[in-house]
Amino acid sequence: MRNERQNVRGWRDLLRAIHHDQRGAVSIETVLIVAAIALPVLIFILKFGWPKIRDFFNRGMNDLDGSAKGVTNGTT
Repeated sequence: MRNERQNVRGWRDLLRAIHHDQRGAVSIETVLIVAAIALPVLIFILKFGWPKIRDFFNRGMNDLDGSAKGVTNGTT
């Protein structure tokens, strides 16, 4: 019974200390601001830019594949 009280008191003291600790608040606020800016930018890029990016890389891979086949066939 005594161990349980000490355990509860220890958790309560730990939670109280964490609640009153202000260190790191500026860092968390900065991360939240950066996330609030980066998230819409990322959504915009994925929504509108991704098809163009995907097509660019697919064309590059097709060109590379064609060049590799030409090298192995001896036509290049």
